[in-house]
Amino acid sequence: MDIKVLFSTFALVFFAELGDKTQLATFCIAADCNSSRLSVFLGSALALILTSLLAVFCGDMVSRFIPETYIKGTAGIFFILAGVYILYSICK
Repeated sequence: MDIKVLFSTFALVFFAELGDKTQLATFCIAADCNSSRLSVFLGSALALILTSLLAVFCGDMVSRFIPETYIKGTAGIFFILAGVYILYSICK
């Protein structure tokens, strides 16, 4: 196990998830559910674990066929286009 990769992945995902729509949805469910906040926590934690597992599995499979530079370039272009779209929709 590579501790440096572990901590950098943790930090990246932790800060990326702060304030995102998943966290806000979990916040709203917990606020609405007075009886079992533990169930809300476990459900959201298991969902994040499963989506992370799928991301790692799919990332591993894709990286076997497509070079890393193409994956990073495509992801970068996607995020730029998403940002332009969001700015355009706000400003129109």
